[in-house]
Amino acid sequence: MDVSTPSRPQARGRHLLRADRGFATGPGWLARALAPGFHAMLDRIDAGLPYGSLEATLPDGTQRLLGGRGEGPAVIVDLRSWRALLRLATTGSVGWYRAWADGEWSSPDPVALFDLFMRNRLTLGGAARAKGWGRLVNRAAHALRRNSKARARRNIAFHYDLGNDFYAAWLDRGMTYSSALFADPASPRESLEVAQSRKMRALLDRLSLTPGQRLLEIGCGWGGLAELAARDYGVAVKGLTLSAEQKAYADARAAAGGLADRIDIALTDYRDETGRYDAVASVEMVEAVGEAYWPEYMAAIARLLESGGRAAIQYIAIDDAIFDRYAASADFIQTYVFPGGMLISESRFRAAAEAAGLIWGEPARFGLHYAETLRRWRDAFTMAEEEGRLPPGFDPAFCNLWRYYLMYCEGGFRGGGIDVAQVTLTKA
Repeated sequence: MDVSTPSRPQARGRHLLRADRGFATGPGWLARALAPGFHAMLDRIDAGLPYGSLEATLPDGTQRLLGGRGEGPAVIVDLRSWRALLRLATTGSVGWYRAWADGEWSSPDPVALFDLFMRNRLTLGGAARAKGWGRLVNRAAHALRRNSKARARRNIAFHYDLGNDFYAAWLDRGMTYSSALFADPASPRESLEVAQSRKMRALLDRLSLTPGQRLLEIGCGWGGLAELAARDYGVAVKGLTLSAEQKAYADARAAAGGLADRIDIALTDYRDETGRYDAVASVEMVEAVGEAYWPEYMAAIARLLESGGRAAIQYIAIDDAIFDRYAASADFIQTYVFPGGMLISESRFRAAAEAAGLIWGEPARFGLHYAETLRRWRDAFTMAEEEGRLPPGFDPAFCNLWRYYLMYCEGGFRGGGIDVAQVTLTKA
């Protein structure tokens, strides 16, 4: 299938690297003067690590062992500048990434570090989250990216319109950009493509589809689930996307598979969709909705479903116990990768569904499967970079940002504070 992208300027992905404009990433001029106070911060981190350990080499050449009292990841960090801790203390994960990109800290395994911090999320409290002026600045900048109808298309283009050729270089052949469902996430024997197909079938099986029914997919990606549903379940599919690049690919995919008469891909906001459908599917699209719009999202599903119809949703949730701290600012992902994004609070998301008259049922969680999916994406991305298979224009700074993003997410799932799940919603 043709995955080419229309001609564009040589430099690509630079808008991600510039995405911290308007966000606080930590001042540098105070770092040296405040160095003695950073030992108190390290004391707090030490006290907040009942699981795992962190062996740190400090800027003055001394070493400290933090934690080490219980089972968990054993992490090594070379802290080359006190400014890294100042960034962490004031602007959280946004500044911590900036410090990594500027060489102020390094680790042989950043995934283990992110796992460690997430695993100890309750006892660490706000140690790795933005505070004070940094939190206020980041929250205000993030608020300007909220997913109103006017802004949502721009937010989606920011990430997904990097180019179909870019994503094709490291995703599986089915172009599926969401968690796979493995027979065993600890085993390397099963291909990612097979595990992605299992995930899509598990979601579609929740809908009890029969040939001739109408399925709406909210956030159709590159058309993999629509193709499977039309081909193997015999339904007519309408897919919604806000990405022009994804629509072009999904249209070509449907035509190549002889399914153009069963698949309709529309550049339409879910809030503007009309008509009635027997079933609705949505895979990891709700993270691009934003908490303020969860009631509107659920109301749209209820409005579009026939009476007794079902919706199957795959979503990424963050531990309810830390949701308020997470939502109080903007993290690395929201700043650099998914503007306007927001992970789900399952309890609040469920409340929004039930308020819209939808019955919540059969949740199935598989967070470690996402960790393995992300590991495989990172390996494939690195291999594509090393073999020169990435499209021209993506420079080393962008590639490092993308690799950090994949490591950051993998660590979150391995640490258990972030999970992925499928749920069935039924309209009474």
